[in-house]
Amino acid sequence: MLNALLLPLMFSMAGGTYVYLQLPDRRAQGLLILTLFQLIGAVGYVMEPTVNLFTLLSIHASVVLVLLVRHLQAPAAAAQTGEGNQ
Repeated sequence: MLNALLLPLMFSMAGGTYVYLQLPDRRAQGLLILTLFQLIGAVGYVMEPTVNLFTLLSIHASVVLVLLVRHLQAPAAAAQTGEGNQ
């Protein structure tokens, strides 16, 4: 199961970090996709629990958590554009 999930989870971490840093208007969709990849990895862990897969899922979860917390702490996009302020 580790062989089946290693590349998708690594790609999702790299792609999610790229989307978070370079495409701020698509952060919410990127975080949702990262969360879905985490759920797929959790299903794989339930099917075949190994220490290596658990380690990979822990690293992936920490990346998702850090990006999600940073996203939630960022000011709202509407407040930055000045809509409604006249």
